[in-house]
Amino acid sequence: MTEAEKATETEKAYVHWLYKAAGAGSRGLLKKLERVWTAQEIYRMAREGVLADKLDARQRKQAERIQAAADSRDVTGEYEKLRARGICFVTAKEDAYPRRLKVIHDAPYALYYAGRLPDDVQKSVALIGTRNCSEYGKGMAGEFGDALARAGIAVVSGMARGIDGIGQWAALRAGGYSLGVLGCGVDVCYPAENKALYEKLLTEGGVCSEYPPGTAPKAVLFPPRNRIISGLCDGVMVIEAKERSGTLITVDMALEQGREVYALPGRATDTLSAGCNRLIRQGAALVTSPEELLEELQAALRPNPEKTVYCQQSLFEPEGLSGELLALLDFTPKPLDLLQEAYHRAYQTRIPVPRLCHGLLQLCADGYAGQNAGAYYRKSGQRPV
Repeated sequence: MTEAEKATETEKAYVHWLYKAAGAGSRGLLKKLERVWTAQEIYRMAREGVLADKLDARQRKQAERIQAAADSRDVTGEYEKLRARGICFVTAKEDAYPRRLKVIHDAPYALYYAGRLPDDVQKSVALIGTRNCSEYGKGMAGEFGDALARAGIAVVSGMARGIDGIGQWAALRAGGYSLGVLGCGVDVCYPAENKALYEKLLTEGGVCSEYPPGTAPKAVLFPPRNRIISGLCDGVMVIEAKERSGTLITVDMALEQGREVYALPGRATDTLSAGCNRLIRQGAALVTSPEELLEELQAALRPNPEKTVYCQQSLFEPEGLSGELLALLDFTPKPLDLLQEAYHRAYQTRIPVPRLCHGLLQLCADGYAGQNAGAYYRKSGQRPV
């Protein structure tokens, strides 16, 4: 490393210290300070207790907080430890900071990330929805995540339980890229049940946050992170959302940022689709399939043949009787007698009930189907691993 590079890294360490000391919500103060002084100069003034005297009364309290953080700690050593843990820190002034995010009016001053950030050239879609989703929502989230990945489109979401996590899992299984935007530190997995997804993102995608490592998840931190989800994307696809849903916060932010909003319609009586149906009434693009979304995005649907074959054979295309039965299922539970009739119409042959039950139970055991209230069967909302 050259002397100039060492000096740059040293200054970066002090920028990191300043960002942690000021807090993620101090973008205005940080920009004001950096116009006049370097981060090392700010640190020195803070150690001397004179920084607050150089600012107006409105910003004095924030400056006092920065001064309180200027103790004898090893600033450069702490930054090196952060990097050794595989956590990167990037400010909006750097080329590595995502281009889409840089141009929104309230762009984060800095981001922490592990894994890698999205490619500025690659198209990107936010795939979002409710946490407590239906089987229909789970299935559609998987299909959209899978199709977007195959088309070379990045899938960005909040790594939350439900639609977010399912869509991201599907994208990664299809060999695509996905980024999880967290409402906590990038070294904190939240929710804990998504630990496997979190670890997969670290190796095959990425996670990012504007909050320093170690920050615990708090309700107040999640709405601000939604502007990052929408800001990183060309468009936002809503799979399922209630009339009053946190998902709609992301939609509002997307509209403010000039992003396109797409929504999957649902039945009028489905409360989990009420938010989507309202978005469509208000002008969101109605999308009923991944192909329609790809057309809207003007993306070339050219999946990688090797990845496509792998996914279809190992995840999505059971053969023989299992494949025949899976083709008869959708996300609405159906009783055995209707499935028996449907099998006869589709394949022009009668199937005995014991054989039908055996085939359906095998699909359930393999994760392709689910069972409701005994003898009612439906397609599974989550693809088997």
